[in-house]
Amino acid sequence: MIDNPLVQPFTAPFQTPSYDKIKVEHFLPAIKAAMTTGRSEIDAIANNPAKPTFENTIVALERAGEQLARITPILFHLNAAETTPQLQSTVKEASPLLTEYGNDISLNENLFARVKAVWEIRDELNLDAEGQMLLEKTYKSFARNGANLSAADKEKLREMNKELSQLSILFNEHNLAETNEYALEITDENESDGAPLAGWPDYLREAAKTEAEKRGKEGWIFTLQAPSYGPFLQYADHRDLRKKLWLAFAKRGFNGDQNDNQTIIAKLVNLRHEKATLLGYQTWADYVLEDRMAENPQKVRAFELNVLSFAKPAAERDLQELTAYAKSQGFPENVLQRWDASYYAEKLKKEKYAINDEVLKPYFKLENVLDGLFTLTNKLYGLTFRERNDIPTWHPEVKTYEILDEKGQLLAIWYGDYFPRPGKRAGAWNTDTRAQHFEGNQDIRPHVINVCNFTRPTETMPSLLTFREVETLFHEFGHALHSMLSHAKYETISGTSVAWDFVELPSQFMENFCREPEVLKLFAKHYQTGAVIPAGFIERLRASSNFLAGLGTARQINLGLTDLAWHGQAPTGESVLEVEAKVAAQTEVYPPVPGTALSTAFAHIFAGGYSAGYYSYLWSEVLDADAFDAFREKGIFNPDVAKSFRENILSKGGSEKADVLYRRFRGRDPKPEPMLRRAGLIQ
Repeated sequence: MIDNPLVQPFTAPFQTPSYDKIKVEHFLPAIKAAMTTGRSEIDAIANNPAKPTFENTIVALERAGEQLARITPILFHLNAAETTPQLQSTVKEASPLLTEYGNDISLNENLFARVKAVWEIRDELNLDAEGQMLLEKTYKSFARNGANLSAADKEKLREMNKELSQLSILFNEHNLAETNEYALEITDENESDGAPLAGWPDYLREAAKTEAEKRGKEGWIFTLQAPSYGPFLQYADHRDLRKKLWLAFAKRGFNGDQNDNQTIIAKLVNLRHEKATLLGYQTWADYVLEDRMAENPQKVRAFELNVLSFAKPAAERDLQELTAYAKSQGFPENVLQRWDASYYAEKLKKEKYAINDEVLKPYFKLENVLDGLFTLTNKLYGLTFRERNDIPTWHPEVKTYEILDEKGQLLAIWYGDYFPRPGKRAGAWNTDTRAQHFEGNQDIRPHVINVCNFTRPTETMPSLLTFREVETLFHEFGHALHSMLSHAKYETISGTSVAWDFVELPSQFMENFCREPEVLKLFAKHYQTGAVIPAGFIERLRASSNFLAGLGTARQINLGLTDLAWHGQAPTGESVLEVEAKVAAQTEVYPPVPGTALSTAFAHIFAGGYSAGYYSYLWSEVLDADAFDAFREKGIFNPDVAKSFRENILSKGGSEKADVLYRRFRGRDPKPEPMLRRAGLIQ
């Protein structure tokens, strides 16, 4: 253990993890040692002969297990961003140990008795808002994790939690395997059934060539990673190849092989429902939503259906327009299929607005977009960014920055990891390996990570982003700002530790800036000439901002209602296809495609923490559109509005109820009209 860097004080700059020294074999010994220490700390609190107080029970519990809290985020981060079979095996072995450790705390009767004793005198304690929230979250965490159950039911809950943890990990591994194992190989420009390369822009052709070379192959290779899959469906003229790639993507986890997720879904859904009813809730959604802004599944369903009443007619109009356009271009059928949608949408968008990704990408060089993001946050919040080359990372491509506030004080260390790799999960996300909190009078600043999967640079081309990728970069950085600007006493309520349907507000809010002319001119510069994006391009980009928004919103509602179908009622025993068909009957405008499924690759709800919570993206759209209207009303760089948003939203974390924080910023409850208007669903 002496040579284990995970159990020693971190000596890298700013006490960041020594990724250059950490090895897979270090994790299990370090975790086991940290759990031993943590259990001793918990026992000392639970068996303290002194009368329970806020300090000796609630705050002491908050501080317990700090060693473990330092190690585990690193393990799970690496498993997502740079995994290996050995690391996956370690996570599988560590997860039940960590679940058991958590159970030992939440089901500790002596500990809960002390927590409950403090909870029962909460009105006499004169706690500040942060203390009240910490006490409430601590008590409810115990109650929601079975502290009031009988001994027999506590044991049952322990086993459920272990199995739930393992099933989620397995679901994710199946998804990663199915994504990584598929490759569409094209070796001949002149195959017998048509020219397979037709329609490809140069950047896509070069990226596919580079992928093939990496694999020691001739020709071009496309994968199910977003920078490859998405553009292929947009640009490839060869319809059969589009269909082939789309089907591979839509069949992930649904192939009846060793990576099939149907049985895992059934087990997860049944176990979640069983756990919820054991804890006294009607459904898993009732359990999950109790401490969220939405409160219950009835309110979520009503919210989704209300937006659907605007979105579905718009989606039907969008599809009619898209189909008519496709037929004008020689499309041979009366019904547009899903593998046709992106292709004809790209062409129609270019024709209607003379704008598309191919035109815009030269203005969105990754490094320039990052510089623009830094300038924007400096204008809003006074932040400055210093790139560091002395902070260890998990991969040579990762960039690290020291972020300073307007007074030159350290705010955070931030890592950016932007390109796909075989051991890296698809998608984009934000995480912390150290959250902001206070230790005595010392403000411990966070270590924040943004991970994305953008088109990587080639020998002749820098990384040029699609506009959607620009939005993704801003989105994840919005989450990062929530962590960076946090100023809370306790880690449990700092940064992004907020109600789940509030957590997307800062991220989705940041996306709004991407279409503002004043912001685009900060970074949208041609990668070869340095010319600023023409005003006409900006006008067309803004005009196209709600292009096919009806289809996009209906798709989002379909995802939310699918989540609710699995978790908002008792399990029906229906198959994946039967559950999805009922939702599709309400939301879908495209014809169903036999042999494909959504749920088997829906990692957000089966492996990513969004179960019974996927609605929160749309819920947060209402919040972010309404919040950004405050900036529109007074100027998007208005220092007073930015200060209010920072002080009332970004710095507060979960130190007060989300609706209280929002009203303090906006002066009222959020209104849905800005979101509906932005999406073009109302005038």
